[in-house]
Amino acid sequence: MIHSSRRRWLGATLAATLALSLPLQARAADAPKELKLDWAYWNPVSLVIKDQKLIEKEFEKDGVNVRWVQSAGSNKALEFLNAGSLDIGSSAGSAALLGKIHGNPIKSVYVYSRPEWTALVTRPDTGIKSVADLKGKSVAVTRGTDPHIFLIRALADHGLTEKDVKFVLLQHADGRAALSRGDVDAWAGLDPILASAELEENAVLFFRKPDYNTWGVLNVREDFAARHPDTVKRVIKVYEQGRQWALANPDKLVALLATQAKIPEAVARKQLTERTELTHNAIGRPQYDTILAAGEALKQAGVVDAKVDVAGTLDALIDPSFSSGLAGT
Repeated sequence: MIHSSRRRWLGATLAATLALSLPLQARAADAPKELKLDWAYWNPVSLVIKDQKLIEKEFEKDGVNVRWVQSAGSNKALEFLNAGSLDIGSSAGSAALLGKIHGNPIKSVYVYSRPEWTALVTRPDTGIKSVADLKGKSVAVTRGTDPHIFLIRALADHGLTEKDVKFVLLQHADGRAALSRGDVDAWAGLDPILASAELEENAVLFFRKPDYNTWGVLNVREDFAARHPDTVKRVIKVYEQGRQWALANPDKLVALLATQAKIPEAVARKQLTERTELTHNAIGRPQYDTILAAGEALKQAGVVDAKVDVAGTLDALIDPSFSSGLAGT
């Protein structure tokens, strides 16, 4: 399996390199009439780009109408991509893989962050101190997101499955509210809501494992990438502008997230300075390996059908051709 997946990866990388040598279409012919992108509190680079109107400035001369759509979670971004409500959207890498397995026609083309954005959290009064304590308990979770996949892997590590706990399916903010009210015993959290619960309500992060958090990736619909390859590269170029600004202005980034998400700066600072790394851009082997491990774990846990070729699906998902020429930080 390992040798086979590496051969497939080398083949995909070679194809991407050859694709880069082909001439691009003229900008006027390539640019769409409308460009639909998402923004999210868990994607800080998107906040910079939207706030500074960097996409609008990039495509102003082409007469492209830019439409911004908020994503409440990876599941929503992937739903919007599948429905054509987004052309380019952000998600966790493992969530993108699940979407691809279920037929979502997307390519992952860029990395905007390496986060530790999820953990398992409870109230101080529940007595839950480990994953094993979740047996027979209720857990709020947003299906199809990194917190969901994180929860599945955590349960498997401790000899449990989703049949041993009661999943209460809620969007992230509603999951935090349900935990606060006492409607559930635990929550698979996501920043910045997770940081807010930790600081404002003394929520207990009883299971953390940074390696189980998969990368923040930018996805594009396959049909859009085929029709508008230069547009995709230009969006990635703008993402690089936003990411570099975020790295150079950490205090301003904290203030921006606090303002946009309407959260205290202490919450934004915890998310951005303690649990978010923005020093990656080109998608490649590190992302492939991390997402593959998540996919195989989900397969072993029975969440992904045993017949699914996870490595083959991942080969079809990750497309390095749009970001392979990027310089590092």
